[in-house]
Amino acid sequence: MFGISPLGWLHTLGSLPAIPAALYMLIRHGRIVPASLAGGIYFVAMLIGALSVFLVTHQPVGYVIGGATLALLLVGYGIRYRAGSGAARYVQTICLTLTVFLLMVPTVSETLRRVPDGHPLVTDLHSPLLLGAQGVLLLTLIVGLAGQILYLRSQRQRSRTRTD
Repeated sequence: MFGISPLGWLHTLGSLPAIPAALYMLIRHGRIVPASLAGGIYFVAMLIGALSVFLVTHQPVGYVIGGATLALLLVGYGIRYRAGSGAARYVQTICLTLTVFLLMVPTVSETLRRVPDGHPLVTDLHSPLLLGAQGVLLLTLIVGLAGQILYLRSQRQRSRTRTD
């Protein structure tokens, strides 16, 4: 079904829970929150997806996306910050938001190229529909990151005025 191998299904189903977990956190908190239940689900699902992509990809760009996702995920979850350390929070937020983008680009691309089964919406990588969808994802990333950074900056300024 959909031309997906058993390893491809492991990759797809293993990483699938990351999408609702990310959406929940982005809507509820405006960012990926590692120290939450949804953050734990996101980490495990993204780890499964990032590691298993090396077994299923047929294009060099898949290795790049998998490696970048894995690196950003590990930095985002590995960085610790203290109450006064704003830089680490920015790095964490940016890294984890980029992992969401790197999850969604191939997800949208593969979905458009496989659905409906036997007659996909997109058959060419240069299709206007695919390029438009990827453009929307890029625009969403830019606007979302800008909003997150502005929000973190306003939080930091509020905490400074409370301590003064």
